[in-house]
Amino acid sequence: MIDQTLLPTQTVFVTCTDYLEVASAIKTMIIRGAPAIGVAAAMGVAIGVQKSADPDADFATICDTLAATRPTAVNLFWGIERMRRLWASLAGKPVAEKQAAMIAEAVLVKDEDVAICKEIGRHGAPLVPDGKTVLTHCNAGALATAGYGTALGVIRAAVEAGKKIDVFADETRPFLQGARLTAWELMQDKIPTTLITDNMAGHFLKSGRIGCVVVGADRIAANGDVANKIGTYSVAVLAKENGVPFYVAAPISTLDLTLTDGSLIPIEERSAAEVTSVFGVPVAPEGVGVCNPAFDVTPNRYVAGIITEYGVATAPFEENLRALAAKAKK
Repeated sequence: MIDQTLLPTQTVFVTCTDYLEVASAIKTMIIRGAPAIGVAAAMGVAIGVQKSADPDADFATICDTLAATRPTAVNLFWGIERMRRLWASLAGKPVAEKQAAMIAEAVLVKDEDVAICKEIGRHGAPLVPDGKTVLTHCNAGALATAGYGTALGVIRAAVEAGKKIDVFADETRPFLQGARLTAWELMQDKIPTTLITDNMAGHFLKSGRIGCVVVGADRIAANGDVANKIGTYSVAVLAKENGVPFYVAAPISTLDLTLTDGSLIPIEERSAAEVTSVFGVPVAPEGVGVCNPAFDVTPNRYVAGIITEYGVATAPFEENLRALAAKAKK
């Protein structure tokens, strides 16, 4: 995997050879983005089973270790649960057969993710106004998935459809995923990109230049409340105030229909050092108190549509998201 903590100044690939290394890579954000960590978790389980001298005895520990890395992105738990179900179905089979099946399943999870993102792009591209600017927050691109991206997948698909658009990328403090990752990705694809600080979003949403906002998601509750990178809620409120449609692009695996609303989504609190320093350089007085929630929840009333691989859900979200989820089970 690309070490996302070093982009854009260095492109370094990290090879994980056991499940503990995968867990560390997820926890330290070497790999990040909800779909990407779901794929990584599935691969981590497969590697753990492959390397274990007693996979049956170690399986629960492998899964639990990976599940303990980050609490908010539901795709992490979805990927692990998919591997748990397969393992249970293989009870009584020879160890080598079970190990091979787990590896094949992890590769399938990866390949499916790329196909899913392209379907999200296909459904989302018609929503992007031609000749306008798209605003995005954080990174929901190829780096955050197995390839192509969710929010950036919509943007890529719109460009591939011939639409003349450009992108404004919020920098996304404090981890700077927009500045470091989204801007880098879009420049690789030669899609016109402008980097703005987070507190400029309202100014540009008011200007009339922005045609729509497209973001990703880490968990979506049954009622359509959306957890995404901190700062997303502010963008959504500003978008609605200025009449700009706010779209969320995410696979069905990001839905958590067990949660009635967004107030039940666990929010990860990250290190104070991410706020008090930038790349190791202090920017705040030593000893100052810090709050650093990694995500916020956007209430469904600010969401114009949730773009999935099975179509676009609009209000009433509870009914329409469940209908899309039912499609996924067929």
